[in-house]
Amino acid sequence: MSILIHKAKVEETSDIDLTPMLDVVFIMLIFFIVTASFIREATIELERPSPSVLPPSSEQQNIVISLQADNQIFLKDRRIDHRSLRAYFERHRAAHPQATLIINANNSAKTYSVVQISDAARQAGIYQITLANVE
Repeated sequence: MSILIHKAKVEETSDIDLTPMLDVVFIMLIFFIVTASFIREATIELERPSPSVLPPSSEQQNIVISLQADNQIFLKDRRIDHRSLRAYFERHRAAHPQATLIINANNSAKTYSVVQISDAARQAGIYQITLANVE
């Protein structure tokens, strides 16, 4: 009779209770879901105006730059390098101190190219910059 009691005790101790482990995993899952929903990436939201909403301009004073989809910069239908923009802006500003810059950027153009153009204008002393959307 003592042999049967011993055998029953061995069977009872061989069961593993998984409930605490599942509780811990569930709590970790909730923790990661809650913390992941509060992480936000730093971005800049830009609203580009439609092509029909361009500011009124006088062509002799304003500088109109076209930025193509392949990031090529055009000034009065001729291609210009971004390194020579500052010199052109300085010459134009000397002749027309109230000049504004209008950047007609394609939707597919890189934001970096728009920043290069606006940086060159600011270095030349032109602070009135308008972004226009070209499709």
